[in-house]
Amino acid sequence: MVQQLLAQALTTRIKDPRVGFVTLTGVTVTSDLSHATVRVSVMGTDEEQAEAMAGLEHARGFLRSLLARAVDLRITPELHFVIDRGLEHASRIDALLADIKRAESES
Repeated sequence: MVQQLLAQALTTRIKDPRVGFVTLTGVTVTSDLSHATVRVSVMGTDEEQAEAMAGLEHARGFLRSLLARAVDLRITPELHFVIDRGLEHASRIDALLADIKRAESES
């Protein structure tokens, strides 16, 4: 539920242009609900990723307050944003496999 609410807020409520290319890939909440690690994928250069993370950090309080109003929890988790490099790694592996396949077909 936390992931769904945050994903919706990122697409509809956050107007910061730095957060434009952010995709929420997962949320892990601690067992005591005090912290939530929010994994995001950011397309672009390292500089653009840093800008997007700065935008998310700037919006953290706003997102937490939206979460508090939408979910009836005793504790609203602190949000911690981390870059999920899974899609980036998968893309790199695909490119390497394509290079290998192309090299095999040429020989």
